[in-house]
Amino acid sequence: MRVEQLREAMRLEKPVVLVEPMQDKITMEHYVPLHPQVVEILPTLCADRDDDTPMFTLESFRKWTQKQRIPLKRCNAHFVASDLRKFAEQQGDIIGWNESNRAYILTHGVRGVEWTNYRHPLPEHVYDVYMQSWGDVWCEES
Repeated sequence: MRVEQLREAMRLEKPVVLVEPMQDKITMEHYVPLHPQVVEILPTLCADRDDDTPMFTLESFRKWTQKQRIPLKRCNAHFVASDLRKFAEQQGDIIGWNESNRAYILTHGVRGVEWTNYRHPLPEHVYDVYMQSWGDVWCEES
């Protein structure tokens, strides 16, 4: 994801990032809503960075998480980047996150005629449905 994509999302009334096909594991263009807490910190993260530069370097993040050895509370393992999708799936069940909205945002289980030809949600609807479930979920500062 490039810095310009996040800057564009921050300008929207309902901030969503347009993920380009080449940026997605299954090459599916889709919108990803940004939680208000994320929007709050993005100006700082984007400051002094060119629009066309990558916002994050995935391999660096993976290596950083491996080095940190962040323990998981419920099992004898450490956090890895792939745990984020698993968390979103599991927490989504707990908070009642709409199954279709979840599948679309995570691009998980969205293959087939139904998704390819019929389902193309508008960005504001993706954001609204996401916020119905995740809007009141806040990260406490530690």
